[in-house]
Amino acid sequence: MSSPTRPYRKPPIIKALAIGSLMLLTLLTGCVYRVDVQQGNLLETEEIESVKPGMTRSQVRFLLGSPVVEDAFNHDRWDYIYYYRQGRSRRADRRWLIVVFDGDRVSEVRRDVPVQPT
Repeated sequence: MSSPTRPYRKPPIIKALAIGSLMLLTLLTGCVYRVDVQQGNLLETEEIESVKPGMTRSQVRFLLGSPVVEDAFNHDRWDYIYYYRQGRSRRADRRWLIVVFDGDRVSEVRRDVPVQPT
């Protein structure tokens, strides 16, 4: 006579290892590193306030550095844009400064221009 067949059951240690590795894998997927994204010119308030109407282009370039955007169609406008997002954060710090020239001299400085998200 043959013995009745019983369904195969995994030993408890294999179940525990499978559950433990699944939990570890779930925890590790939440630990993905996200880099900080920084682009543009980070300008200090003192530097921005030191730009006055009547200054030359070379003086502005010395104080603020080269602009991020020089409009090819409007040579009298320099845009200084700054963008920073830290790792996993969804919030981004955006700033936009526009320096308008009349000839070779500063005629207007627009600070904290609202940046439209794209």
